[in-house]
Parts: sequence; C-alpha cells; structure tokens
Amino acid sequence: MTQTSLTPISFENAVWEGHLSSESTPQVEVQYLGEQLPDVELIPDDEGWILRIPVPSSAVSEGVQCFLIRDTITGEKLGEFTVIAGSPAADDLRAEVALLRAELDMLKSAFRRSQAS
Repeated sequence: MTQTSLTPISFENAVWEGHLSSESTPQVEVQYLGEQLPDVELIPDDEGWILRIPVPSSAVSEGVQCFLIRDTITGEKLGEFTVIAGSPAADDLRAEVALLRAELDMLKSAFRRSQAS
C-alpha cells in the first residue's frame, strides 16, 4: 500500500488545483454536499499528478461550502477546501462545522458499506 499526499497549489477561475504524490496511480473522488463531483481531472506530472477540481457554480453562493477529497481505494481523507461567500467570515466557525458534517457523512457512508457486506 502506498502513501498518497496532497499539496494545494491554487484556486483560480473556479478551479481548485493540487499536487498528488503517490507511487501508483491515485484513485480519488471529491464530495460536495454528500455527492461525488463530476469532471474531476488527474493529470500526470513529472513528480506525481495534478488534481483539477472544477467548482460548480451552485457552490458559489452565500455561506460556507466544503469539499472533501478522498482516496477511493483506502477511504482515507486526502484533504479538503472551503469556499466562503457573502458576509465577512473572520474566525467563522461555520466552516469548521460544515467540514465536520461533511466528514461525518463520509464516515456514515463508509460504515453503511462495511455493514452491508
């Protein structure tokens, strides 16, 4: 089993990018509101892979929007990013609560899958 690590690169023009380091081709998914995002790209790079995540326009709205990035083989959380829009969000705990909810949803679905088999 190989260790996969994710390093954020940029977030511009509604596209989040990160660098994935792994010995084998990573299998990742990105979840938003408990659903898997389409159009996520893995592009081979000299030292790993570039992960490109187009943020849907519906996510650019008032409030806190959390995105979870996970390894589909191990179920391990590789990272996350948050989009906050609207009122100033200095020291906003809503982002943390939304992230905890998203992680809890991920754990619930993993638990249900393990109990179903």
